[in-house]
Amino acid sequence: MEILCVVFGNINKMKKELILLLLMVAGISNFYAQEDNSCIYQSPAYRVYQNRVVQGDFTSNIISSGEIKSNYRNNNFHWKQHKDLSQYPLFRSDFLISDAMYNLSVEEMTNLIESDGTWRTGESWGGVWTRDVSYSTLLALSYMRPDISMNSLMRKVKDGRIMQDTGTGGSYPVSTDCIVWSMAAWQLYLVTGDKEWLKNSYEIIKKSIIQDEQIAYDKETGLVKGESSFLDWREETYPRWMQPADIYESECLGTNAAHFQANVIAAKMATLLEDKENIKRFESNAQRIKEAINSHLWMNDKGYYAQYLYGRQGKMVSPRSEALGEAFCVLFGIADNERSKEIIRSVPQTEYGNSCIFPQIPNIDPYHNNAVWPFVQSFWMWAASKVGNESAVLESIAAIYRAASMFATNKENFVAENGDYSTDTNSNNMLWSISGNISIVHRLFFGINYTEEGLVFSPFVPKQFLGDKQLTGFKYRNAVLDIEVKGCGNEIATFTVDGRKKKNAVIDSKTKGKHKIVIILSNNTPLEAEITKTKNYFSPETPKVYLEESARLAWTQIPNATHYIIIKNGKEIARVNRQTINGNRFNIERPDLYTEYQIIAEDANGVQGFASEPLAVYDPKLEQRFVIYNYTNNYVQSYGNMGNKAVEISSLENTRIDMKIDVAQAGRYVLDFSYANGSNSLTSGNTCAVRTLSVNGQKAGVVVFPQRGKDIWYKWGFSNSIAVHLDKGVNTVSLSFDKTNFNMNNEGINRALLDYIRLIKVK
Repeated sequence: MEILCVVFGNINKMKKELILLLLMVAGISNFYAQEDNSCIYQSPAYRVYQNRVVQGDFTSNIISSGEIKSNYRNNNFHWKQHKDLSQYPLFRSDFLISDAMYNLSVEEMTNLIESDGTWRTGESWGGVWTRDVSYSTLLALSYMRPDISMNSLMRKVKDGRIMQDTGTGGSYPVSTDCIVWSMAAWQLYLVTGDKEWLKNSYEIIKKSIIQDEQIAYDKETGLVKGESSFLDWREETYPRWMQPADIYESECLGTNAAHFQANVIAAKMATLLEDKENIKRFESNAQRIKEAINSHLWMNDKGYYAQYLYGRQGKMVSPRSEALGEAFCVLFGIADNERSKEIIRSVPQTEYGNSCIFPQIPNIDPYHNNAVWPFVQSFWMWAASKVGNESAVLESIAAIYRAASMFATNKENFVAENGDYSTDTNSNNMLWSISGNISIVHRLFFGINYTEEGLVFSPFVPKQFLGDKQLTGFKYRNAVLDIEVKGCGNEIATFTVDGRKKKNAVIDSKTKGKHKIVIILSNNTPLEAEITKTKNYFSPETPKVYLEESARLAWTQIPNATHYIIIKNGKEIARVNRQTINGNRFNIERPDLYTEYQIIAEDANGVQGFASEPLAVYDPKLEQRFVIYNYTNNYVQSYGNMGNKAVEISSLENTRIDMKIDVAQAGRYVLDFSYANGSNSLTSGNTCAVRTLSVNGQKAGVVVFPQRGKDIWYKWGFSNSIAVHLDKGVNTVSLSFDKTNFNMNNEGINRALLDYIRLIKVK
């Protein structure tokens, strides 16, 4: 090929067809064909070869297993290995790109070992983040460096509970995905067999779940409340009208899958530690969450789960896919075998990989929206491997390899639209991207799985990677394993240990010393191969709806909408063709009781955007307001609340407020609080205020007062609303700060200003 490059060096713009013709005339077409066979993956967007990646005019050349040079975007991206990696398992194969990707990732992993023995999150992200280190530990770090992984996980524990990362509205409980820590902790036990770690981590997981039961578990739906796992930038995955209090009330696929698995793990730990009192508790939690996911979020017409339930009094599904949550449902057994296969076949995959959500939200910069995250792609690869879908596995490997080779580093994310790294925020040398890349070798090609019984092997080698693969110096407890995999497919023909055939591909956890394992695959073609490959796509924008006159809905026109769907209390009641005379009008009957209306825009392909903010329509006589100051003896000066005296609640002030509320009729009411919280910005910090609501001595729910802007104590909004039953006459409504209401703030800041209670009769 070097000779050909010299011969044709001055005609680099010549079309491939003409070059092929010249090669045939020269009698060397067979040589060309041989070179073309080095192509592992090709699509209209890019091609992956054994020793390079080509994307349009850009090429990343794999110089050796320790060097990559890329001219992507006319930059000279260059990685050259300069560290001794001999303490880690050594990988060699017939594919130079796989060798280089592995060595790049292992070296970048070592770059993130901090002096205090913890994992740095990425080149541009200092410190330990709960979800980042947990997912990374699950993917690869648990066995690459269990010591540092343990240190890092323990760094994210406070008062014996798992700490939630900062995020929307002051984080916990607006975000509740810190429970993913449990997956990493369990994985570390399976890797090490450390009984002391098992005991300590179980107590932390148990305490965390018990708090979540009180704060985030929805008794009506069976689901868990809180923001989508790791998708913690409000505007990137939610409609703009949703405030942090609304996000707390959303019930998301990935977060629920994580809570399901956490309870499964807690039950297993409780069994091993003979905590009989809690085994059934956790098993019951897991079963309830699993049933609720399948009942409320599965979409028969699409063949995968919905992104989340959202809304206020009438919740509905957001029909977008959510890649991480879909993968978890397959991996954790939430979806049965047939549904699992259908998910991998049906979830849309863009040209550059599985975007975090699909379709994308319009007019939002890429980050979680319109982006592919390699660690998510890795879990998708695992899920595809589990159901035997070779096409989806290959797409995942290609997506990860393309990005890491073109950028010569494991970046955190890239744009789904064009594969570029210019997202809203990005970083080189990113921990969970690194871990996902490493997992291609250990978890996929060699099929290494940690179980309570031992090390179980289930390799998956796509036919494009047919060849010999060697992994030497792989440590498993008291054993060191040299492992060789030959062939392709996902069925093992023979499994030998030190030359002796074994019926089961398992290494017992008590194995000691050095051993040689040889796995010969049967070169079978996995049965599943269908995927839904699609161009990137953006949904219509979200309309704004308002009441025109007394009994007619009106809304803003959306340019690419062909129809509008009318939603009443979370259910579709009508469709309006945009082209009709009243294409953005709909007559309603003025209701006697509280009713919520929303509008969804739908385009010519039947793709829907988000539902508009719920418009509450009701007789004003049904609403009552009760000023909080009337029930306390103190107040603070405030602004923007129409002159009312504001009441401060904190971990020290007004830790319990009892309010006598008189209603004329018994029935179902919804109540919320007008409040302000200026403790921090909308998207950082951990100072969401949390309180327990009781009615007539019985717990009715949890009220959250998320942050609304740093030092902005004059910006008033509403908390989440809670539906309660009130008796005719005087009822006692109590707001209290109890032992379950602690957030993640180290200084104990749990503060808000309250103005009034809003009470509306709904039934």
